[in-house]
Amino acid sequence: MRYDEDYLNDQFEKLLAKIDSHYARFTNQIEFADDPIIENSRFIELMGISTKTAQTWRDQGVVSYTKIQGKIFYRKSDILELFNKYHVKSSKFE
Repeated sequence: MRYDEDYLNDQFEKLLAKIDSHYARFTNQIEFADDPIIENSRFIELMGISTKTAQTWRDQGVVSYTKIQGKIFYRKSDILELFNKYHVKSSKFE
């Protein structure tokens, strides 16, 4: 059986899309029961901050983190704690 080039390219693109989908699920979010872990690059992206700001926050103890062989990781619970610590309640509804 012989397949034309367009068919093979289409099948190859579908396979790459599936691989990308699976890779994305595991790259920046490792599931640990109720407390997912994210890498530093994903944290920076989510927070909309620079690499330097993330470093400053770690140095000043603003956010908790884990460092393993030079790689930085954050727990979801650490990020939520950061938000709770700096949360400013509206006085409008009090």
